[in-house]
Formats: sequence, structure tokens, C-alpha cells
Amino acid sequence: MKRELPLFLTAVIGLFMILSFFVPHQFVSVPADFLQQCAVIVVAFGYVLGGANVLRVNFDGIYKRQPDWPYKIVLAGSLLITLFFGLKEGRAWQDSNSVSMWIYNQLYSPMSATMFSLLAFFIASAAFRAFRIRTMEAGLLAAAALIVMLGRVPIGDVMTQWLPEPLRLGAVQDWIMNFPQNAAKRAVLIGAAMGVMATGLRVILGIERSYLGGGE
Repeated sequence: MKRELPLFLTAVIGLFMILSFFVPHQFVSVPADFLQQCAVIVVAFGYVLGGANVLRVNFDGIYKRQPDWPYKIVLAGSLLITLFFGLKEGRAWQDSNSVSMWIYNQLYSPMSATMFSLLAFFIASAAFRAFRIRTMEAGLLAAAALIVMLGRVPIGDVMTQWLPEPLRLGAVQDWIMNFPQNAAKRAVLIGAAMGVMATGLRVILGIERSYLGGGE
């Protein structure tokens, strides 16, 4: 009963949510909306639990003076300060003159931009190591990546300004992103969606039981 009840509830609720997409009657839509609201509440409590776990882990590292304990102080302090002002300001946190918005605009946004700027160099370095041109497909991939990277910066058009407009790197990279890249991305998304559907059916039918503790 300890395992059968969660399996039964998962199957019933999963089938009910699938049914809500095809049956517009309020007998189905109203309970489905209620279940979705319950899921949002559970996710919200998950955020609270995750924040508490972050504080516990970092406070433990600060207490034990782990090698990176000063950074843990910054992380835990930033979390507590942001949480304090967010709870204090309530729904007014989105106002342009609120402390929470100042923290977001003046601290979080610049640090996020810095991280993404550094990430570009790591991506370029990883791409250089990964693109070992041993086959024709790898060569096409490396050439397309080089065209896209150069075409997205002004130097790309400067290098090819002597060519007609449709043959410049900026125009070529736009064509690559709009047609071959989009086609491949959609194929990957369709495959991922089918995988999600298959996994959902496995959970609903009780075939996939890893969420119960990993055992079959």
C-alpha cells in the first residue's frame, strides 16, 4: 500500500489532467485548475525549502571555515538581505524606487551580464577543442559555427564588405540561423516533446517508478 497509493494517485491525476485538454466541461476544467494551483503552491514551498537548504549548507561551510567560506558569507548575506527587503516591500518591490529593484538593476543585472560575457570565451574555447574536423559533417559544423560567430559581430561585415550584400557574413549567418538552424532545432524539440510524452505515459502507467525512491 505504501507504493500502490502514490502510483494510483499519479495515474488518476495524470489522466485527469490529460482529459482536461480535450473536455471543456466545467466538471473537468474546474478541478483541473484547482490541481494546477496546488502544483504552484507545492513549487513555491520547494523554493522555500531550496533557500533554507542553501542557507544550511553555506552556514555549515562558514562554521567549519571551508576554503571558500568568505564567498559563502557573501552568498548567504545577499540572500538574506534580498529576502528581507522583498518581504518588507511586498508587491511594491517592482516599483522603480524600491530597494529590491535597485538590487536587481544595480547588482544582479551587471553580475549576470559579466557571467554571460565570460561564458562567451568559455564557449569559444570549448568549441575550438570540440570541433575536430575528421569528417565532412564535422567540417560543415565547424564552418557554420565560424560563420555565425563572425557574422554576429561588426568585424564580420568589415571583413566581407567588398562582397555583395547577400554574401556578407552577417547575411549568411542570418540565413543559417533562420533556416538550417531552425529546422534542426525544431526537430530536436519535437524529439524532446515525444520523449516527455513517453516519460509521462510511463509514470502514469506505473512503469517508471524512480520518483518513489529508485526501485522498480
